[in-house]
Amino acid sequence: MSTLRERNGGQILVDQLRIHGARRVFLVPGESYLPCIDALNEHRDAIAPIVCRQESGAGYMAEAYGKLTGEPGVCFVTRGPGATNASIAVHTAFQDSTPMILFVGQVGNDFYEREAFQEIDYRRMFGQMAKWVAQIDRTDRIPEFIARAYAVATSGRPGPVVLALPEDTLWGRASVPDMPRYQRAYGAPTPASIDRLATMLAGAQRPFLLVGGSGWTPAALRQIEGFAERFALPVGVAWRRLECFDNDHPNFAGHVGWGMTDALRQRIRDADLVIAVGTRMGEATTEGYTLIESPLPKQQLVHVYPDPDELGRVFRATLPIAADVVSFAAAVAQLIPDTAPARAAVAEAHAGFRAGQAPQAAPGALNLNRVACHVRDHVPADACITVGAGNYALFAHTYHRFHGVGTSLAPTVGSMGYGLPAAISAKLERPDRTVVCYAGDGCFQMNLQELGVAMQYRLGIVILVFNNGMWGTIRAHQEREFPGRTIALTFDNPEFSELIRAYRGHGEVVDNDEAFGPAFARALEFAARENLPALIELRYEPDGIAPGVTLSGIRAAALARQSS
Repeated sequence: MSTLRERNGGQILVDQLRIHGARRVFLVPGESYLPCIDALNEHRDAIAPIVCRQESGAGYMAEAYGKLTGEPGVCFVTRGPGATNASIAVHTAFQDSTPMILFVGQVGNDFYEREAFQEIDYRRMFGQMAKWVAQIDRTDRIPEFIARAYAVATSGRPGPVVLALPEDTLWGRASVPDMPRYQRAYGAPTPASIDRLATMLAGAQRPFLLVGGSGWTPAALRQIEGFAERFALPVGVAWRRLECFDNDHPNFAGHVGWGMTDALRQRIRDADLVIAVGTRMGEATTEGYTLIESPLPKQQLVHVYPDPDELGRVFRATLPIAADVVSFAAAVAQLIPDTAPARAAVAEAHAGFRAGQAPQAAPGALNLNRVACHVRDHVPADACITVGAGNYALFAHTYHRFHGVGTSLAPTVGSMGYGLPAAISAKLERPDRTVVCYAGDGCFQMNLQELGVAMQYRLGIVILVFNNGMWGTIRAHQEREFPGRTIALTFDNPEFSELIRAYRGHGEVVDNDEAFGPAFARALEFAARENLPALIELRYEPDGIAPGVTLSGIRAAALARQSS
């Protein structure tokens, strides 16, 4: 009979990560989990450690990995400050329904509850922003906890898990068997619910399909496309889930949420049946729970979601279906309408979307609408576009056309500083793919230190920095609520085009339409040739805050309201 090899806690833990399929871990090294760092030596052929510059950047990269692969992104941070820095990525993973596992070093159990150096109770700290938070207090239970973490992070509504690692657990030794690789559990719709859906579709005059959420696969997207084609369904994608349906597909109607067109908004209001698949239909998608009203929608609502606790929590659906997107897509792939549905609404909806693809006018010599259209027309269809948070992101989301899983990385939680780490993660995952990061000047400076990761690992990403010298989104809100009383919003910026050169990259400044095309071509060529980052700093008229929107127009409208 074979005997089990005795290992320390760090070795046991990293062995489990390999078994469960981890190919990459994002970390900022810390003394609190040294045995885990050392254990990576035995897995150089399978697990790549990505050394990041700050824990929020590491966490964002892990979250983006989860979005790209459907497998939990793994992040290691040290205790105390490391954990608090990483918390923004955990919150992002929670609201974005992204599988992620955050490992946090912890003081030893012999020091616990004394407020030892950097001690925090992580159960209390992360309790409301993670699916499961636990502390592994025994070395021999590490395999059990890691297997459960993978299962929890991927089952039902995917999300983040946080595991605290006391030092005595990691330094302790145990002879314990490994757990087998986890298997993701899928929740399928019942035959009765699919039959009722078919009946509702047969009786609907103005149906609309809304897709979003996480867990999509290329096969599931193709099945949903076929479902939409057979039943002549206009299709919208939920807020910042633009990759969930091919934007060039003739059934595509547009991006649903803040910044959508009036025609698309009215189409959803007038719908007599909305089939929402994979999306919670949050505040942004529903424009403050008015487009689809809470708690009782005016439209008949079929709500398909993997977590049954979500169904009925915000919206009372006509037909709630507890199922994940993969299982639902497979089920409706078998549905065929009894009679050919009218297709005029589909053609009209897609024509409306395409009409909105023409660049709008903007003040100044550099039109950001034209910039976004140029990027769209000069990158491959599978290019990945990343954004953080800010009005600048609306240019990408208005004009770019996304084509499935991996082509968009955008935080639905609206967290700033996300775009650059996400672009790095995307390029690590697919080195052959073109990756373009849209970043506001403020957003970019929240995690620009991660340029060091792009430099170190030779990642040829292209970064567009939208430099208007202010917190533009807050300026828009301020003009709307307190017109003409702007304060505490502007800042002086560094020379971004010079800064990128310190990271061995290529940098240019563009301030007019004619200069952008050649500059973008040079940036793409440099990134591909040198495998290093390229940056274009866009200097434009700050009044052009968003597609078709100016700050002066917002101010004038607010003043008119006040005087009426």
